[in-house]
Amino acid sequence: MSTPSFALLANGTSIPWAGVPEWPAPELVQRTGAELERGARLCAWFGVPEVGATRLVALIAFDADNTLAVGRSAPFAGAYPSLTPSHPQAHMFEREVWESHGLRPEGHPWLKPVRRGAGGAPAMGEFFRVGGGEIHEVAVGPVHAGIIEPGHFRFQCAGEEVIHLEIALGYQHRGVENALVGGPRRATMSQIEAVAGDTTIGHATAYAWVAEALAGAEAPLRSQWLRAVALELERLANHTGDLGALANDVAFLPTASACGRIRGDFLNLTALICGNRFGRGLVRPGGCRFDLEPGRLEQLTGQLAGALSEAELAIGWLWDAASVRSRFEDAGTLHAKQATDLGMVGPAARACGIVRDARFDHPAGWHRLAQAPVAVWPGGDVLARARVRWLEVQRSGRFLREQLAAAVDGEMRAELAPAAGDTLAVALVEGWRGEVCHVALTDAGGRFRSYKIVDPSFHNWIGLAMALRGEAISNFPICNKSFNLSYCGFDL
Repeated sequence: MSTPSFALLANGTSIPWAGVPEWPAPELVQRTGAELERGARLCAWFGVPEVGATRLVALIAFDADNTLAVGRSAPFAGAYPSLTPSHPQAHMFEREVWESHGLRPEGHPWLKPVRRGAGGAPAMGEFFRVGGGEIHEVAVGPVHAGIIEPGHFRFQCAGEEVIHLEIALGYQHRGVENALVGGPRRATMSQIEAVAGDTTIGHATAYAWVAEALAGAEAPLRSQWLRAVALELERLANHTGDLGALANDVAFLPTASACGRIRGDFLNLTALICGNRFGRGLVRPGGCRFDLEPGRLEQLTGQLAGALSEAELAIGWLWDAASVRSRFEDAGTLHAKQATDLGMVGPAARACGIVRDARFDHPAGWHRLAQAPVAVWPGGDVLARARVRWLEVQRSGRFLREQLAAAVDGEMRAELAPAAGDTLAVALVEGWRGEVCHVALTDAGGRFRSYKIVDPSFHNWIGLAMALRGEAISNFPICNKSFNLSYCGFDL
């Protein structure tokens, strides 16, 4: 009899929990490592509590095959062999499982908490130190001078050169995932929309796909169309704002000033759809709460054209300035192999020349029918991360013009059947920062037994740390802004 392999499923679908293959924890690690060696990547690695024990769950992606795969361990307590030494992309996942469930990954190279969690782990543990008489430390945060989430950056420097940067986050201990257990309830949608406020549409859409998969249903096409429009408006607003902020960090004020305003114009288009600039209240399981009647559709189309035209002009100034290019080029460079080994996603990965985009690799919802090309740039530096954002602004704008000119008719919302019991559902949505991953597991009554969220920042913060190695510490602001990762999306 052949040994079962990982269970395969498509994005936005579900599988009975009993149908997920189970192995002892060491074998799950070995099998996961073997698939990663063959080119798969780790989307999620998390624990599901049992009575007196915990199961490990691995969700991996075969991007070239447009397929996801899931496997689990038998319940256990104590230690298991670490996946991290051979596959660094598991590094943060294993630390999170250790602090949350007390499962110790034996052989993990730098085991310390991600946030304060169970098992008596200290809040942040010790920081890595570089020895030598000329080495000095620079500590920034967690309290910052501006209005910003708490986060600590510990630089080990030789003069102005950064030898090592360690980033400590998770100071708020928000507990969003634990709050979702036992749901869905009245507060669930508000909690989902607050996972990362600048990615409200991305996370809300992922949750809606999960809920629809558990109900064995699909939202009406018109609501899928409107979700896709809102998701690209969210991408436009954030990419435009980031390009303006990057310009500000190198004192190029024309683009900085203009993009700050144009970002607001894109946010106002989302408000035109649903009354909220960040899209709260728009996406719901089964569809959308708002529609676009012809008058507002015409208004949105006209205002979008104006904002895109102004964005093209303002961002064009950035590329024409030699002073900007000289600061962006060769700053904070990551190579494709580094980004692949770290499991990076989104524009940060695509700026290393990696073709990785959930809209292309794992199409679901409206994106099965309409797809913008994947925007990549090979440099891996601040310039490449900025150029990828600009490519995505152009392609999102083109996508929106096409969709608004050919709106889909039909209902905006469908009633969903009760969620299936003892079922696991998965959704990947390409948010503006990258892949948003939601995994829900229901109990026998169809309530959430476990709910796992992986914001793209969870994959990418370590990429920022690696990009600073060998850099002048003065390059940190533009490197940090070129990634623009979420503190709250990490602190779940």
